Amino acid sequence: QVQLVESGGGLVQAGGSLRLSCAASGSIFRINAMGWYRQAPGKQRELVAVIGRSGSRNYADSVKGRFTISRDNAKNTVSLEMNSLKPEDTAVYYCNQVICAVGDGCDGYWGQGTLVTVSS
Repeated sequence: QVQLVESGGGLVQAGGSLRLSCAASGSIFRINAMGWYRQAPGKQRELVAVIGRSGSRNYADSVKGRFTISRDNAKNTVSLEMNSLKPEDTAVYYCNQVICAVGDGCDGYWGQGTLVTVSS
């Protein structure tokens, strides 16, 4: 069974920084894409950033230049460094990892979500 555990959310003032992390555990053979999504109150979940196994990255326009996604394949971990935070970044952030389990196929797994609140 595969599980994702997120950490690092919290309350920060506008202009501040936070770092989110998401670690996968279980019978993992390989992890393909890793990403971060967010969902603000009353809005749909949206993609924030994604990183491929080779390290290729894509970001939502709203976070380009402020957020950086990284991964550690040895630790099955994806991180999101968030700088110059704005009140509109307030949301629950979810990590997603496309994991190929041992003896099984590949599927997308979600973390439990972590709340990021940016005060003005």
